Amino acid sequence: MLDKKLRAMIDKVADGRMDRRAFIQRMAAVGLTAPLANQILALGGVAMAEGPSTYKPTKRGGGGALKLLWWQGPTLLNPHFATGTKDQDGSRLFYEPLACWDPDGNMKLVLAAEIPSIQNGGLAADGKSVTWKLKPGVKWHDGKPFTADDVVFNWEYAKDPATAATSIAVYRDITVEKVDDLTVRILFPKPTPFWADAFVGAAVGPIIPKHLFEAYKGAKSREAPNNLSPVGTGPYKFIEFKPGDLVRGELNPDYHMPNRPYFDTLEMKGGGDAVSAARAVIQTGEYDFGYNIQVEDDVLLRLEKGGKGKAVYAVGGDTEFIVLNSTDPNTEVDGERSSMKTKHPLFSDPAVRKALTMLVDREAVKKAIYGRAGRTTANFLNGPEKFVSKNNTWEFNIEKAAKVLDDAGWKPGADGIREKDGKKLKLLYQTSINGPRQKTQAIVKQACQKAGIDVELKSVVASVFFSSDVGNPDTYPKFYADMEMFQIPMSQPDPAQHMRRYISSNVATKENKWQGPNFTRWANKDYDAIIEAAEGEMDPIKRAELYIKANDLLIKEVVFIPVQHRLKVEAAANNLVCIVSGWANETDNLFDWYREV
Repeated sequence: MLDKKLRAMIDKVADGRMDRRAFIQRMAAVGLTAPLANQILALGGVAMAEGPSTYKPTKRGGGGALKLLWWQGPTLLNPHFATGTKDQDGSRLFYEPLACWDPDGNMKLVLAAEIPSIQNGGLAADGKSVTWKLKPGVKWHDGKPFTADDVVFNWEYAKDPATAATSIAVYRDITVEKVDDLTVRILFPKPTPFWADAFVGAAVGPIIPKHLFEAYKGAKSREAPNNLSPVGTGPYKFIEFKPGDLVRGELNPDYHMPNRPYFDTLEMKGGGDAVSAARAVIQTGEYDFGYNIQVEDDVLLRLEKGGKGKAVYAVGGDTEFIVLNSTDPNTEVDGERSSMKTKHPLFSDPAVRKALTMLVDREAVKKAIYGRAGRTTANFLNGPEKFVSKNNTWEFNIEKAAKVLDDAGWKPGADGIREKDGKKLKLLYQTSINGPRQKTQAIVKQACQKAGIDVELKSVVASVFFSSDVGNPDTYPKFYADMEMFQIPMSQPDPAQHMRRYISSNVATKENKWQGPNFTRWANKDYDAIIEAAEGEMDPIKRAELYIKANDLLIKEVVFIPVQHRLKVEAAANNLVCIVSGWANETDNLFDWYREV
């Protein structure tokens, strides 16, 4: 329960004696972020505020072409099958959620008519249900009406294990019922403090049409023609899709938001690399926007001198990490490597894991690679601030790492590589092809070699590494390596969805077509219990403490080695007004983009 002083402040906001900004400022003084302060107000019965819109165009269309460059092109356009942000972003061009998040972490209406609150009857006081009212008059791109039946269908579709949806973790434990054609109610099995998960944001929120996917629910899910040709409700209608290469759309004349979209056509081009994407936007002006410009900061500074574009930054909770495989990637069991029926032959020794944490020079990575876009961190969970642990530290020390290995019996062999019980410390370390990631690999490999660990580096084309192709051995969910490095973006200003990924029931396996979000293969009953408790804890302070405890367990067990707390970095033309949130996918606020003339 909320304490008396906090309850009194919330009551003042509710009846107008204190404005929302003053409340947020007071919360900031005790270490709470604006998103969390807004969530506390919502918990106390004050409707969540929509963030201010900077949208200025006074008519629909007339903006010409919007050219987007995603160096990881989407491979499919069904949001329920998205295994990486590229697929989420491509799907979000056409499909929409009930709401999304603005740059300040405020909820922003999309298909919903209002934000649920206790005051308007949308939130149950016991935290066990939320009722969403839908916008009237919204149409699918083929002219069919969007109704509550579509929302209920998406729940049925995603929760069915035979569908093998990546969104199953969000939908399987809730119940969604139709109240009327424009109202749905979500029932939670227990009090749920963060109710804005299902149907919100680009990661798991976009809604697909029942009338086109109903025949392909369950085992037939991958056979649906519209997996590659979306019919959504968004500002742009689908024209063309070449997987991994190109997505094209055109203005939706019946879009449900006034004066939107601004652009007449849209193109999302995939392929290449981050450097070429940055150059095509900032230096040559060939494209208007470049996604995820993970490029050395000195390169960006040089490109910005050209004057056609700029780097755009957004602070969120994204972390670049190295993950250690908990299973054996070289032993096959029932046609599956990295099987949960195996244990990693080297990482089963805590000393090896501990030594590796001291062989990642995070400060060198920041200085040499990330610059303005990087912050060193000892945590996996790096935002919002209230959820960030103060209990962990990091240290780069080759000598200490060597001593840890010595003390554990890992002695250098004739070739200098440490060994124990006939097993050598030889590791395969993979990531996607990307300049900063290859440079980070080189920094880590050099330190490991000095400590007597042999590291083989592997770089996989990004469109393959982040693919959902169940037949490809080089995808990150299959994890056929000892270590791999990348980033899972936080797509909302709350850690629930982000931290739920790593519960035991979410492990990626052959049985679920490697769609389970827990690619680490780590299963821990204590972690599961912490997450379960956090997801039902209504006291915001106690809830934050639980997520800090979960983070600390991930760090203690060395499931992850955090490399950098990364700011989002995008490239944008100087005259492009692009709304980019650190708490949302890049295309989540696309309906508010326009060009200044």
